[in-house]
Formats: sequence, structure tokens, C-alpha cells
Amino acid sequence: MAKKSKIARQHQREATVARYAERRQELKKASVNPHLTAQGRADAMAALHALPRDASPVRLRNRDSADGRPRGHVGKFGLSRVSFRQAALRGDLPGVTKSSW
Repeated sequence: MAKKSKIARQHQREATVARYAERRQELKKASVNPHLTAQGRADAMAALHALPRDASPVRLRNRDSADGRPRGHVGKFGLSRVSFRQAALRGDLPGVTKSSW
């Protein structure tokens, strides 16, 4: 189980990323647009750098949806490896079986 403060901070970052996503996309397109002047591209890049640091999606962390564990994330199910194994053994994940050979 992750600390509650880490999970809360992650939710704040997700909200910030969602709030600035459209603006970031516009500025990124403008910063590489060959039809703009060099000054226009530089202004777009400066505006992009002026956005909050947490507005960047690379600052998000994949966490377990059940307990917030940050490591061993199984993306298809949104669970950590520990939670995934427990849920699979209980039969909570349809179509997932324990392999044996």
C-alpha cells in the first residue's frame, strides 16, 4: 500500500495534466511549425516552458488502481504484479488462468 500523500499527489498531477493538455498540444505544434517565423516558434516554446511543471504527462506514474503501488505495474489490467496475482488466483480476472507445464 502506497502512502496516502503519494496517491493524493498523483491525483493532483492527473488533474493538472488534463487541465493543460489542450494548451500544451497547441504550443507544441506551434513550436515546430515550419510556417511560423523563428520568433513565433520561440514565443511558443517560451509559453510552453512557462506552463506548470506538473502539466507534463511524463510526470505521471503508473500506479496500482487498488492500493497505489508504483512498481510492477501490469498495464492491461491497471494492477501491480502482486494485486494481479491475487486477483487471478481468486478468479476475479476473466480469462486469466495460472499457467502450468
